Amino acid sequence: MLSIRAADLSDANRLSLLAETSFRHTFAASNTAEDMDTHCRNSYSEAIQSAEIAHPQMLTLLVEDDAQLAAYAQLRFDHAPECVADRNAAEIQRLYVANAWHGKGVAQSLMRACLDAIIERGKKTAWLGVWEHNPRAIKFYQKFGFVEVGEHAFPVGSDPQRDIILSLTLKR
Repeated sequence: MLSIRAADLSDANRLSLLAETSFRHTFAASNTAEDMDTHCRNSYSEAIQSAEIAHPQMLTLLVEDDAQLAAYAQLRFDHAPECVADRNAAEIQRLYVANAWHGKGVAQSLMRACLDAIIERGKKTAWLGVWEHNPRAIKFYQKFGFVEVGEHAFPVGSDPQRDIILSLTLKR
C-alpha cells in the first residue's frame, strides 16, 4: 500500500540511491558519462540528501510501497526566479518516480501532496524547471495547470542545458 510522508535523516541513504538511479535512468542516454557522474556526485550523495532533509526551507516527500521507496519530491521555499511573478513562490525542485511504479498513478499522488504542502506553507504559487527535451514531464505538469513563464540554464556536469520554467497559481 502506498503512503506519502516527510523524509527524516534516517532516509538519506535510501533517498540518495533513488535520486541518483532515477536521474540516471531519465537522462543518461542524453548526456555524457562524465557529465552524469559529475552531476550525480554533486547532487545526490547521502551527505547532500541529509543536508537537504535538514534544511528549514526545504521539504522532502517520500512515497513508499510496503517500506520500499517508490518516488520522492523535494520542495524549496526560499527563492523564485525573476520570471515567476510571485516572488514568494515555492519550487518543486525534484519529482521522480522509480521505474517499477511508472504508470501507476504515483506521480499524480505525489504532485497533489506537493501542492498541498506548498499551500500549507502559505504559498500561492508553485514553480519548477523541466528540461526542454522531456515532453512526457512537460505534458504531466501541464495537466496540473502549469504554464510556461521563462527559462534557465540547468548544468549537468559541464553541459548547461535549457530548462523551461513553469508556474502554477494555487487554489485553496
